[in-house]
Amino acid sequence: MELEFITAGQIVNTHGIRGEVKLLPQGVEPDLLAQCDPLYIGGRPFSPAARRVHKGCLLLRLEGVDDMDAALALKGKTVSIRRADAPLPAGEFFDEELVGLTARDAETGEELGKIDQVLTYPAHKIYAVRGGKDEYLVPAVPAFIAAVNLPGGTVEIHMIEGLGTHS
Repeated sequence: MELEFITAGQIVNTHGIRGEVKLLPQGVEPDLLAQCDPLYIGGRPFSPAARRVHKGCLLLRLEGVDDMDAALALKGKTVSIRRADAPLPAGEFFDEELVGLTARDAETGEELGKIDQVLTYPAHKIYAVRGGKDEYLVPAVPAFIAAVNLPGGTVEIHMIEGLGTHS
């Protein structure tokens, strides 16, 4: 599903006394997120005056957020980016874009369900496909993912025996 805005994470805390915030990325790599400008908080654009990746989080000093009180007011807020501001290499997608896609067997065309959730693990991501006759946990690697068609709303999966779990 093509989206104009992608949820990029949540501000989980302040950092220091000069108005920095700590952004925990969700479904977006911190290094990619560090390149995005502006960031959207509550629909309002904020330009980062300074940014750095620290322990899997992004530490930001935002224009107009000059002290700890202003930073504290942003705690718990969701941060989004415009999809057009964050180009990905061909064949890569944001997790939020994949949720809701119809999963099909690449060989037979049979509908398996919809991607309900993208789970992140150290080795790779896993697509949870639900809503069909079985539930599938599909590793998001080329051996299993034949094709992703965002405009068409589908993902083609190479099925192997034992991939599904009977509900």
